Order: sequence, then C-alpha cells, then structure tokens
Amino acid sequence: MTRRDSTTRGFARTGTLLKAPIRKAGETRGFAVSRVLTHWHEVAGPEIAGIARPVDISYARHGFGATLTVLTTAAQAPMLEMQKERLREKVNAVYGYNAIARVRITQTAPTGFAEGQVQFAPASKPLATAPDPAVTETAARMAGPVQDDTLRAALEALGRNVLSKTKSN
Repeated sequence: MTRRDSTTRGFARTGTLLKAPIRKAGETRGFAVSRVLTHWHEVAGPEIAGIARPVDISYARHGFGATLTVLTTAAQAPMLEMQKERLREKVNAVYGYNAIARVRITQTAPTGFAEGQVQFAPASKPLATAPDPAVTETAARMAGPVQDDTLRAALEALGRNVLSKTKSN
C-alpha cells in the first residue's frame, strides 16, 4: 500500500490561518459570543426573544462576518424569517459594527428535544407576598445589635429570607 502524497505540499488554506486572528480581532472590538447568548432578551427585544433563542454564532470560511443561528418553533419560523434583517441590525447595533453578516433560522417541534417543552419567553418572577410580621420582627431583633445601618438592613433582609424559607419548608 502506498502513501498518498498531500496535494497542498506544505501550504495551508488562508481561511485556516486567518480564523484565529479574525476571531481575536472581533473579540477585542467588543464582539464576544457570550454577550449575545446571555443578554438575548435585551439584544433582540421582547417580541423576538419570546419566539426565538440564539443557538450558535459561527464564523464563515469565506468572507467576514459571523452567522447567528436562532432556534424557533415551526409555527413561528415564517414570522421570524420576515424579521431576520431587523434582528441582524439589532445585534449589530449592540456591537457598533457589522459583526453578524447572516441570520440562520432552525426549527424544532413545540415539545422540544430531550428536555421536554421549549420555552422561549423568559420566566416571569413570582409575585412577592408580604412577609409574616413575626418573621420580620424576629429578623429585626436578630440584626438589632449591628451598628452600621446598611449592614443591619442587609442582615434583616437575609434573616427574613432564611426564616421565610425555613417556615415554608
């Protein structure tokens, strides 16, 4: 069996050589993938964040700019398709330059994959209930000897939370 000689003869693709420097340059200009993923609701706005979520940001082999991949349900895909350019502009407005060149939409079933149902809307916070007066009094009594007002208020809040959790369990 003969060994096949490489056709590149020691040369590497330009895209392979430039991938790391381009990514580094993008990150120094404020383009970090995690920012889009962690602040999606603020970046995309409540309408788009309610029907889609970011899955991946990948860099193209040819050309500049990244591809943002978003996940949505099959029923919402046509609506999101019409808003792709607006979404791209919103993401690029956060960074101040044309960081995202393309938006790709992927679809899933309404029930999701292994984890069950896909939820796109951010979870709403439960309504706060008034703490029990006995719990508030106990927390204030325990934090009373502390001289610093800010520290005492923080300790009272912590005491109310701990005592309320203990009481509900």
